[in-house]
Amino acid sequence: MTRSIKNFYSCYRDISFNQLPGNLPQSFGNLSSMTTMYLQNNQFTGTIDVLANLPLNNLNVANNHFTGWVPEQLKDINLQMDGNNWNSGPAPPPPPGTPPAHRNPGHKSGGNSPSDSDAGSGSKKSGIGGGGIAGIVISIFVIGGIIAFFFVKKRSKRSSTDVEKFDNQPLALHSSNKVQEIKSIQTSFTANSKTFDTSASINLRPPPIDCHKSFDDDDFSNKPVVVKKQVTAPTNVTLYSIADLQIATGSFSIDNLLGEGSFGRVYRAHFDDGKVLAVKKIDSSILTYDMNDDFMEMVSKISELHHPNVTELVGYCSEHGQHLLVYEFHKNGSLHDFLHLSDEYSKPLIWNSRVKIALGTARALEYLHEVCSPSVIHKNIKSANILLGAELNPHLSDSGLAKFLPNADQVLNHDAGSGYGAPEVAMSGQYTLKSDVYSFGVVMLELLTGRKPFDSSRPRSEQSLVRWATPQLHDIDALSKMVDPALKGLYPVKSLSRFADVIALCVQPEPEFRPPMSEVVQALVRLVQRANMSKRTVGNDQGTPRKADNPDAFDYMS
Repeated sequence: MTRSIKNFYSCYRDISFNQLPGNLPQSFGNLSSMTTMYLQNNQFTGTIDVLANLPLNNLNVANNHFTGWVPEQLKDINLQMDGNNWNSGPAPPPPPGTPPAHRNPGHKSGGNSPSDSDAGSGSKKSGIGGGGIAGIVISIFVIGGIIAFFFVKKRSKRSSTDVEKFDNQPLALHSSNKVQEIKSIQTSFTANSKTFDTSASINLRPPPIDCHKSFDDDDFSNKPVVVKKQVTAPTNVTLYSIADLQIATGSFSIDNLLGEGSFGRVYRAHFDDGKVLAVKKIDSSILTYDMNDDFMEMVSKISELHHPNVTELVGYCSEHGQHLLVYEFHKNGSLHDFLHLSDEYSKPLIWNSRVKIALGTARALEYLHEVCSPSVIHKNIKSANILLGAELNPHLSDSGLAKFLPNADQVLNHDAGSGYGAPEVAMSGQYTLKSDVYSFGVVMLELLTGRKPFDSSRPRSEQSLVRWATPQLHDIDALSKMVDPALKGLYPVKSLSRFADVIALCVQPEPEFRPPMSEVVQALVRLVQRANMSKRTVGNDQGTPRKADNPDAFDYMS
């Protein structure tokens, strides 16, 4: 029984419906016992001359891309050849000296010539030679390798369970009642194997029920469903309903509008218990209604940020496709308003308050960059995001928002041109810790000069604050002319010069030369210490109290 099965497979090959590409291997010519071959519905190209001298009775090469002429030896067998690109007209004559075509014994013919009989009897007497055996083995491995490659490529996404079910299916029959088998070499192939097991057996494997069905259809149906992880609601902040926030903000009335930033509008909210908070309503184009999981993850991350100079998140709301963040409220507004929107009745910021604001903001950034793990890149440092408390203590708002909000970089890059962005951000759109340092240096320039980072109303040479101010930062005479006129000359010259030195370090065009925020904090602390030492010395010499009359003067070291 085993011998008969082996004899069957030595004379029968079916690799149809496998989309196999390329020319037929030359090793097919060594399959001297082959009587039936099914090659239809693949992507084979070239000629079928390699099959000409095989003892074939049945050959199906339909629906491929074969070209050339059908060999004379194959025209009187059961040949199916439709669906190819055969050449029309008579075949060209063979080259001079080419022996006439002979039919092998296995071909059907009306009679045998003496030479055919002699060749047949000779082969029967001598058996298959060593070259023939080697050819058969090589052809088996070539065919098996092609089929194995095809299955590895097409079936790699299938689970082991699917494969087991596939192996246990009964043998399916093709519509023409011919068994469509797909053969695979049952040899263990590994990345490091360099030899093949020549004793590997060839087994039949059942085909799909519908041989014409694309393997890609199966692959799509078996793709795993990606389940997004559930984000738990943070417990350290308050969950507000949309109704609560509507009541507290007067239905988000224009009268309670505090400002509008890159990610949405901010409203003042008055609650029944007398508490006043700030509500940021995130723009629905940035965080759509179906991104609740992203919003909850962002809330969870931002709620972990705690620092005296970072605006505290106290609550959130996510209802009806709306996403809102609730922050502590700072009644003195933003540094931008103090510097650029003050009227004749507003009290300008004195020099000591400006240094105080710079130092507090630097400490907030130091916390985000060097204390938080992983580091938090703010990406949106500007005077409008520095809120001032009752004692003009700075609070950096929107901390973590740009880091955890999806598509934040695209939104910020769209708003480029404000004058705060580092040169490398304008080139690549990529934000780093050093781009935050640059933006902080621009804020310090605002504190020094009272000018906006970019002001189109000024002469062209003065529109960009950094470009105009940087060459003058180390010139004491030019520096005194750059100072905000609102200070009216009331500032320590040495303190001003050291302040300018820190700015020059932060706004360097090469990011690798900018200092980390911890060094910026240390430089500003030394500036304040020296100013305090100078103040105490002057006070003691004049017999005045050690602390200045101005409550803002130099008592912001904590």
